[in-house]
This record gives sequence, C-alpha cells and structure tokens, in this order.
Amino acid sequence: MKLGFIGAGNMGAAMIGGILKSGLITSKDIRAVARSQETLDRIASQYGIGTSLDAREVVDFADIIILAVKPYQLAGLLKEIVGLLDGKILVSVAAGLTLDHLEDIVGSDKKIVRVMPNTPAMVGQAMSALVKNKQITDDDLVEVDKIFKCIGKTQLIDESMMDAVIGVSGSSPAYVFMFIEAMADAAVLSGMPRDQAYQFAAQAVYGSAKMVMETGLHPGVLKDMVCSPGGTTIRAVEVLEENGLRNAVIKGQLACVERSREMSKER
Repeated sequence: MKLGFIGAGNMGAAMIGGILKSGLITSKDIRAVARSQETLDRIASQYGIGTSLDAREVVDFADIIILAVKPYQLAGLLKEIVGLLDGKILVSVAAGLTLDHLEDIVGSDKKIVRVMPNTPAMVGQAMSALVKNKQITDDDLVEVDKIFKCIGKTQLIDESMMDAVIGVSGSSPAYVFMFIEAMADAAVLSGMPRDQAYQFAAQAVYGSAKMVMETGLHPGVLKDMVCSPGGTTIRAVEVLEENGLRNAVIKGQLACVERSREMSKER
C-alpha cells in the first residue's frame, strides 16, 4: 500500500504519525504534498517521508490518496488530478462535501470514500465515520479502514447519518474542552491551582468515557452509581439540571448538525 497525502496540516500529520507508529506501512511508502516548503520540510524531518509541492507527483505515486485540505481548496485540486485517479482510491476528510459532490467533480466511476475523523486523531483516539461510493469493493474498504484504525476507532455508516456524526463526534471535542475548562474554573474558584485543576478535570472526563466504552452500561446507570442519596453528587446534578445542561448540549449539537446541512447545500 502506497499512500499520498494532499495536505499535511494537523489532521494529515496526525494520520501520518499514527500510521507509522502502528507499523502498517513504512515511511518510504508515504508521500505528502503541501502548499508551503516550510510545512513539507517539517513533515519530512519529523516522519522521514517523501514530499513534493506537486500534487500530481504524489497522486501518481500512491494507491490511496487522502485529501486532508480545507473544503474550499478541494475543487481546484481535484480538477488538477482527476486524470490520474483511475484505479486509485480517493479518500476525503473534508467537511461538507458529500459523495455526490465529489463524484460531480471527478466522476462517478472513481473509487471514493468520505471519512469524518475528529481532532483526537492527534493522540490516536479519533472516532472516524466512513462512507463509500458504489465503486469501492469490500477489499478496498478493508484497506481504508486499516488506515483510520491507526488513529482510533472506525464505523461504516450511511451518508444520511454524516451530519449527525459531525455533531456528535466531528465537532464535539470543542464541547468537551469547554466542559473541562468550566470544571477546572470551578476547582480554581474552590482553591485548587490551575495546573492541577486541568489534570483532575481532564482525567475525570477521560476515565468516565472509558467506563462507558468498556462496561457497556447506559450512561444513566453509571451516573446513578455515583449519586448517593442526599450526597454531594446528586446536589451537583440537581443544579446542572436546573441550569439546563442537557438542553444546552442538545441545542448546541443540533445547531452544529443544521450548519453541516447548510454547508452541504452551499457547495
């Protein structure tokens, strides 16, 4: 498997690092293209991969091309490389660009997978949703899935779910970071040093998420396990409910989903 990355920013770099760390392939089997030589020099120095300022060169080298650039940059790039895509797998991680949009640019005869990872890819804990077009075979999907498993967990979904995925996974790290920051602020207000407050808050969120994943218990059941009668936790839950924590999260996430739908229509 030879991989070509068009775009080597945070997401592209996180994927390259995860792939190399997993041992799936070696650095000689990866090439990347970026808009600046400075970015390419940094990536080459960090990971030992081949680099180029020419997207066509990278596409010609690769079996699987991963598009890790901003959505507004994709149309021009795809038109530049479309003649080199026969027999190759095109993987897009750009938000707002549906399979139909991508097929309109490169043709419905091309192999395309749309993927929505999230920023925890930078620490190998991404959640990636995969959508494939009709040209992708089961073997093709296995190869793409292997790549994204190098940076976390994966799920194959129907494209109709992608806007919901963006709300609950793609954008949600921002909500979680806000929650951690708020908990740390409260700890500081209660007399804890800031550095310690972030450690306690972040570890509590990390451990709680791990309990959901590993026990298989409903989050409500896990919450009830912490809430002793007349205790400190149930008092905190009362105040959070009174101030609309759940409703704020639901409304915020639905606004994210709606914006994702609007972006898809704008293309």
